[in-house]
Amino acid sequence: MDCEEVMLTVRIAAAERALLRELARGHGADMSDVAADGLIDVVPSLHVLPVPPVLPVRPEPAVLPVAPGAVAVAGAASGPGAGVGDAGVLRLLRVLARPAPCAVTLWLPAPVADLLPLVGERITAVTGLRIGPASAALSAALRFWLAGDPQQLAAGLAALHRQGSPGLAAQRLDVAA
Repeated sequence: MDCEEVMLTVRIAAAERALLRELARGHGADMSDVAADGLIDVVPSLHVLPVPPVLPVRPEPAVLPVAPGAVAVAGAASGPGAGVGDAGVLRLLRVLARPAPCAVTLWLPAPVADLLPLVGERITAVTGLRIGPASAALSAALRFWLAGDPQQLAAGLAALHRQGSPGLAAQRLDVAA
């Protein structure tokens, strides 16, 4: 039986949770819709991050606990493709290294949730750290996205929502599949 939505609990920092709430309120959506749109926004950025030679992928990668946290990194860019290159890898590593004490439950459309294993594999390839279950992949990707410039995140969401209703990114996945 297929589900239309998948419920996941993610770990993020308090500042990230506040930013997620603020973005949701500013766009008339709930946190789950903003998280889904953010995941779709960040997946291309994760895809183009190079595997750095200083961090070779190990055959048996270490498991990263679901507790790292992040706040905006000074000078970090945001948006699709903004995490490209060594700066993007360093930004991702900073995000994964910080504690994430807050648990947030999100509902994601099934096509978006289906991306999470691929996101986890890409983060493993880039960092050498296996991040574990789908909720950990979502936490890492969401935190990587939230570490960007809040004004650029809001502008990106506004542009996405001008093209249609909240959760448009999830609808586009259905068309692309």
